[in-house]
Parts: sequence; C-alpha cells; structure tokens
Amino acid sequence: MDPVHPLETLHGNGDHDGVDVTSWVSVCPRGLWKVQQKRIHKENQQPVSNSGDVSCYCPRLGSLCQVRVRLKANTDETERSASDKGNEKLSVQPEQSVAEVTQAVETVFPRCQDSVLQVPLGGWTTLRLGEGQCDITEACLEGMRAGEKCEIFLSPVAHGPDVSVPQPAEEHLPLCATVELESFTPGKESWEMSPGEKWEWVKSHKERGGVRFRSGDVWGAADSYSRGLKLLITLCGHVRELEKKGQEQETEEQRDASNGDKTQNLPSATEFKTIKAELHSNLALCQLKLNQPKRARASAAKATELDPGGAKAWYRLGQACQMVNELEEAKQAFRKLLELQPESPAALKALKDIASKEKETNTQLGLRLSKMFS
Repeated sequence: MDPVHPLETLHGNGDHDGVDVTSWVSVCPRGLWKVQQKRIHKENQQPVSNSGDVSCYCPRLGSLCQVRVRLKANTDETERSASDKGNEKLSVQPEQSVAEVTQAVETVFPRCQDSVLQVPLGGWTTLRLGEGQCDITEACLEGMRAGEKCEIFLSPVAHGPDVSVPQPAEEHLPLCATVELESFTPGKESWEMSPGEKWEWVKSHKERGGVRFRSGDVWGAADSYSRGLKLLITLCGHVRELEKKGQEQETEEQRDASNGDKTQNLPSATEFKTIKAELHSNLALCQLKLNQPKRARASAAKATELDPGGAKAWYRLGQACQMVNELEEAKQAFRKLLELQPESPAALKALKDIASKEKETNTQLGLRLSKMFS
C-alpha cells in the first residue's frame, strides 16, 4: 500500500502570487484521510536553479525539518499546554544526533489513535523526513522550501475501513491547519543513497512497524512495512550482483565501498530475502487486521514464495484465502503449515472449520437440488 496517493495539482495564475492546490490520500492511525494543500508562492521567493532542480531547495529523505503545525481554530488549552512542554525538548541542538532527535519526537509525542496530525500542535518541533511520524506533515514538507507556509484541509476517506472521527472533530470537518517550514538539514533522494544507507532505512522501517503494531497502530505499521518494501525494490539489482560475485568478493566490495562510512552494512542475498519475506508477511497481517483480505493474500503469497519455510506467512495466506472464500487454496496453505509445524493448533482448527463449512455448503446444495427434482 502506498502511504501517499497524489490525486491532482492545480496552479494559480496571479500576477504576483501563485497558488498551488494539491490533493492526496494520507495514512493516519485511524485510517485514510484526504488532504488538500494550498501553497502560496510569493514574488520574492527563493528562485529555482538554472538546471531546474528544486530538490536542493526542499527537504529530502533523512532531512531534519524544523516545522510548526497549527490548527486554525485550536482553543484546546490542554493540547496547547502539552505542546508547549514538548517544544523545549524538540528543538535541534548542534550536539544532538539524528537518533536522539527521533527518539525525542517519539517520546514527547507518540502516535495516538485519537489524533489525525501526529505532531505537537502550536509550537516548533523537529521531524526527520521519511520516518512516517506524521504522513500528512511529511507529504507537505517534501515540496516546501525554508520559510514557506501552507494551508491544509483534512477529511476522512468515507470508504476506508476502520476510519472513525473522534468528537468533537467530526463537527468541524474538514479540519483546517497550517504547516510552516522554518529550516532543514540536507537529505538525499533514494537514488543518491548508497546500498548500505538504504539497508539501514529498511531495517529501521521494519523495527518501527513492529513497535507500532504492538501499540495498536495497525495503519502506521502497514505504512512502515510498505516504506521498507519500496526501498528494497531499489536494492534488488545490487543483491543479484552479490549473488553472482560470491561471498568473498562481496566482503571485499563492502570494504572498498565504505570508505570509513559505517552505514555501509550491506546484506547478503539470504538476509535480503529473509527480511523481504518478513516485511511481506507482516504487511499481510496488518492487511488482515484492516479487513483487506485480497491485499493480504497477495502479500502473504509473496512471503511464502521468498521463504517457503516461513510458518507465519503460510498461516496468514490460509486466513486470507478463507476470507475470500478460496477454500481449496486455504487448505493447501494450512497443510503446508502442518508440514512445518505438525502439531500446530491454529492450522488444525482452521482445517476443521473449513471442513465444517464445506459440509454445510454441500448440505444446502443437496437440499436445493432435491427441491428442483422433487
């Protein structure tokens, strides 16, 4: 699943200022929300380089962004007070590492089920672009420049599963907020990153997904696993090359490529397949929880293909097939699980349930046929 789905962009034609309106769908702990962003370009705004490359003026993956998000009609003093307490801890200090800043954000303002915007409101805070702390805010920052401000309008996607709007927010839809970008540190596009750097991001997304799932943030976990899988796609060619060269040359390549960079911790082909299978399997579990059985079936099938010995993936594939009424495929998956774990209670119970359902279906079919020919 993609964390952000752009829908449309409209450009203004004013003499001095231009207004861009962009729409997309973002992931929140309560489900999917439609975002409409209005961005105003001032006449004296920083010009684009002659090459036309705007990426050097905008945050990129890994950028630490000093940002402020405010609701337009925010009169909740409790929320404002909590935000003020967090501001002292969330400003970037020169001696702070990226890990320390990230931990500060997650500690002071952990993702919660009752909030659409997963950042402290009202004061300046720091986000690391690409981590998915607040999908809505990050999507805004990707196209903003230092000193720029935009306005966003938020409304829940009606057909999204498990979407509920907490009171009193539902009385004031769409929600309206402003996002300001004060400054940011340099980042990289994914194509500029070394394989080792991408691998570190993949592992962090996997770990973050597990933390979110255990806390009940299923949408956030699915988002993290999806981000990890997207980066793995860019590593496929590199891993295939490692397989051809062999382990000895792989180790030598790592040593030559690192040049003192500790992020060059490249995966072996086996480790790559294992992590990719686990990400697909974990994503399948999230999709089952979110009542997306067809997507779960596809994710679990990929996991079993990558790692045929993964018991959890076979069980999730069986569950997904059951939900879409593909009973033969479900039985095959559960039987495969029993080959791996002969006494698995979950697999035995699932096969028993399928047998009961098939018996009931056959009985009903027999009654209908008897009526037709009686």
